[in-house]
Amino acid sequence: MTDSQLEELGPIDYMVIEWPGRQPTGEAAPLILDLHDRGIIRILDVAFMVKDEDGNSAGVSLEDFGAAEFGDFEGASSGLLGDEDLEEAAAALEPGTSAAVLLWENRWAAPVATALRRSGGQLVASGRIPVQAILASLEASEATTT
Repeated sequence: MTDSQLEELGPIDYMVIEWPGRQPTGEAAPLILDLHDRGIIRILDVAFMVKDEDGNSAGVSLEDFGAAEFGDFEGASSGLLGDEDLEEAAAALEPGTSAAVLLWENRWAAPVATALRRSGGQLVASGRIPVQAILASLEASEATTT
């Protein structure tokens, strides 16, 4: 990437998606591709892996992953996602599961990120609240008010 391209880069996110066994239906794949096609995100890297019942993990090809619906992701590799990242992702997996690891640029946020960098601003903290945590918090709040 050129310096100009790096300066205009949006925030980068990753996701590790786990399925029991080898059961991905591919239902989410067209939705992710739609975000990519509309320029909302740019898929940078995709990797597939499995973790056997003994806890041994390995990367697998798309063909071995067994979900043709993910075929449009084949070959997505910027080089940002490395072996150490995949080892960390594998550590989060339960035995007997399969997973997809996705890395993408949030293109929708690139103009804001670029403007902030040009003005001397820098990101000092970021986070995401999982839906499960929000639901648990709302349930706890309702329990204390009733």
